[in-house]
Amino acid sequence: MIAETAKVYPGVKLGKNVIIEDYCIIGVPPRGAKEGELETFIGDDSVIRSHTVIYAGNKIGKKFQTGNKANIRELNEIADNVSVGTLSVVEHHVKIEENVRIHTQVFIPEYSILKKDCWVGPNVVFTNAPYPKSKNVKDELIGPTLHENAIVGANSTLLPGVHIGKDAIVGAGSVVTKDVPPGDVVAGNPAKFMKKKSELPY
Repeated sequence: MIAETAKVYPGVKLGKNVIIEDYCIIGVPPRGAKEGELETFIGDDSVIRSHTVIYAGNKIGKKFQTGNKANIRELNEIADNVSVGTLSVVEHHVKIEENVRIHTQVFIPEYSILKKDCWVGPNVVFTNAPYPKSKNVKDELIGPTLHENAIVGANSTLLPGVHIGKDAIVGAGSVVTKDVPPGDVVAGNPAKFMKKKSELPY
């Protein structure tokens, strides 16, 4: 079902039972591209909630969901059963594997990688420019990588290129300046080791 107020550009292919709510814009050509030049695909049973903007060139799997006013830039690879919360922004050339949850007002810049089953709390900020005003900034961009089943608590900031290991947990409000080993729990500014996940009461 596509709402009458939604705009779907040429080159967009939708799977079965996709819902596109009011005032969504799907398949917007990025700067330098023509309408329909980059194919956009959204898989079966996806729900695109009102005022979401999805640029062209995205490959999105089944059971994808957005909150209201999410912004998904071009040329991303998004697997099955992913949700992107209200007012969150996913920039271009991001890879998101299956079963990832991205909550409200999260910022994920280009060249970030989110592996399967990871979880990102509200107001989390990823960064990708080690030296934002350097002459070669566009060539030096490197986003964080969240490994399988990693958790990043609300209001945390991840610096460029850091790896959050498999099953690791970043406590709310942390600033992560270096890699977090698999299974570690870290918190603080800068984030420091607190305990192993295996020591938590769940």
